Order: sequence, then C-alpha cells, then structure tokens
Amino acid sequence: MVDTAKERPLSGYRVLDLTIARAGPTAVRLLADWGADVIRIEPPITSGSNNSLSGAHEGSDQQNLHRNKRGLVLDLKHPKGSKLFKQMVASADIVVENFRSDVKQRLGIEYKDLRRENRGIILASISGFGQTGPYQHRPGVDQIVQGSSGLMSVTGAPGGGPMRAGIAVSDTSAGMFLGQGILLALLHRMKTGDGQWVHTSLLEAMMSKIDFQGSRYTMDGEIAEQEGNFHPTLAPMGMYSAKDGFVNLAASSGKMWRNFCQTLDAHKLLENPLYASGRARFENRESLNREVNALCQKFTMAELVDKLNAVGVPCGPINKISEAFEDHQVQHLKMVKPAEHELLGKINLVRTPINLSLFPETEQFVRAGPGPGQHTVEILQEFGLDEQSVRELIASGVVQNNSIVPA
Repeated sequence: MVDTAKERPLSGYRVLDLTIARAGPTAVRLLADWGADVIRIEPPITSGSNNSLSGAHEGSDQQNLHRNKRGLVLDLKHPKGSKLFKQMVASADIVVENFRSDVKQRLGIEYKDLRRENRGIILASISGFGQTGPYQHRPGVDQIVQGSSGLMSVTGAPGGGPMRAGIAVSDTSAGMFLGQGILLALLHRMKTGDGQWVHTSLLEAMMSKIDFQGSRYTMDGEIAEQEGNFHPTLAPMGMYSAKDGFVNLAASSGKMWRNFCQTLDAHKLLENPLYASGRARFENRESLNREVNALCQKFTMAELVDKLNAVGVPCGPINKISEAFEDHQVQHLKMVKPAEHELLGKINLVRTPINLSLFPETEQFVRAGPGPGQHTVEILQEFGLDEQSVRELIASGVVQNNSIVPA
C-alpha cells in the first residue's frame, strides 16, 4: 500500500460513511480519493449476508465504489454501539448516510442529534425523492427515478417506448451533487465554525440533469420526445453509418455544415435550399439524416474521424466498453489505476476524473475497498479505546473484527 493520502487536498478530514447502494458511496468516493480519512461503517454480518446491494465486497463494483476507505463493523442499534458512534462523531467532520427519515430518527442520527456532539459536524444525506414532501417515504432506486423524472421518455428511438439509460445516471448524479454540497459546507464551516445538514435526492439530481430538455418545458411549454440517436434541436447531429461501423458527428452550425460538405465532396448537399440554414436543416432533418447517412456509408469510421475532425467537425466512433478503455486518448489520460488488495492482489479500478495541477495523479490507490470490519481494531484504538475495551466490544457483538489475513 502506498500512503499518499496525507498529500491530498482533503487530508485531515474524517468521514463516517454509513451509505449503502450507489448514490451515497459515489459522494464518499470523491472525498476518499482526495485524501479524507473515510471510515466505512457497516452493520454486523449475519450468516449468509453481505449487507450489500452492489455485489460481494471483493467484486469489481464494491471495490470501485469503496476504494481508499477503511472498514468498521458497528451495531448502531445496540446502546453501546450508538454511544460509540456518538463518540466518533465528536471528532469527525462529516457523516454521510442514505437512511429513510424514520430510520435516522430511530438510530438517533438526525442532524440535531449529531450537532449536540459536534457543532461543526456536517451531515450529508441522500434519498430517492427528498427529505420532505408526499414521496419522502418512498424507496427510490435508479431506474424508478429515471422513469419518474422524464428521462426515459426522451431516451430511445421514436415509437420504441421508454428506454432506460445504460448506466445508473440518477444514482451517480445524486452522488456527485452531494459531494459538491459537502465541499460547499466545508467552505462555509471554515468561515463560521458551523456545520450543517446537506441533502439531495435522486429525483432532484435528475430534474437538474434533464437540463435544456427541462427548460424547453418550463420556459416554452415544449414537451420533449424521443429522438433516438439524433439531437432533439439541431441537425445534422447524431449517429450515422460508416462502411465498417457507426460514428457520431455534429455538423449543425453554418461553418461546420459547410466544412462537412466540402470535405466529403458533397456539394449538392451544400447547395440544396432545404438545408440552407440551421432552422431549415432541423425542419428537414428526416431527409437530411437519410442523405448524410448515405454519404457517410462511402467512408470507413477512421476516414470520417480523421477527415472531419481535421476541419473542426466533431466526429467519433461508437465504441464498446472494451474499445473505450483501449482508446489511445483514454490510455493517455490513465483512467485506469491499480489498487493492492490483500486477497485479490493487484486490481484495476477507474480513477476520479478531476485533475488538480498541484496534486498530480498518484500511480495507485492508497488502498483497495475494505472488507467489513477489516480495520475495526485500529480504528477503535485511534478513537482512544484501550485493548480491553475493544475486546469487550467484540465479545458483545457491538463491533466485529474481520481483519484480512492472506492465505
């Protein structure tokens, strides 16, 4: 393990991570990647359970979500466990959770409870539909919110029925927004000494992510519909067939349209009055897309990418996931970074996309994702518990020590 956390921007901040699933862990991953001391707190493990909604702890999803954290098993329902957690809150900076409101109340981890222990504590919460309102108690997962936010109604081919996005976009978006909110709260605390409650939801994140499709409705009353692989307001912009596959290209501005036609020797297209302006091209987009598609089929993917980008017309291939990771630019950016796992050995994960000039990307992650309770003893000792107290807590089942010992 290479310990570079002390050199990162969030070094010195301590985070108690109570999150499950994907949205909350996405937020905490931002903090962990940038040097925060993240303690992942999980409930006691019973026979046959792994307390996870994203696969086994040694699986690729869990490892990618929880790298750079340490693991503690703690029973928050037990009076001694609750007391110990409050002791940890007193010297922590941030608590991140995604419990239902009634669970927070029952466990005594609402903001008012935590503030009594630590004026500067920041409680960061994430939910499916918001902390208040008629849907506040509904369970929310990514696909449910993709549907209720309107995203699925604009995804997919016209007439093909609603279609989910191929990634957990509402989960990861909510996690990104919560991470930003935590950083804002830290900046405020630097000025005032006060913590606060930061919260967002999958629904709020997606209503924001709908972006210009949303403002088309809020300002103009337009209800966006499915456009398949084509842009909903500009043409030509979308996916077209090449000799050997498919490309995305954008030639919607006057300059890009002219360069596109001239570069591919399509002077008849350029001279066609149906396509003389941006508005005309959009209004006649069905015939335009057919003609652009027929034109592109005369060239290979590589020819289109090289020729069009050279004249300022954005064009790129449609890659499989494997092809994307093997792409020269992706490899140059070093988006894959290793971590050393005690049982699995060297594993490759996907790095944070944020680049800071004063903090060059490290060669590997500080640590792989922890097993449940892997660091219980060392964490409790850091909070001032002596060896006898730790042994008693383990014996009572309030905490579990599951240190990994290589075979």
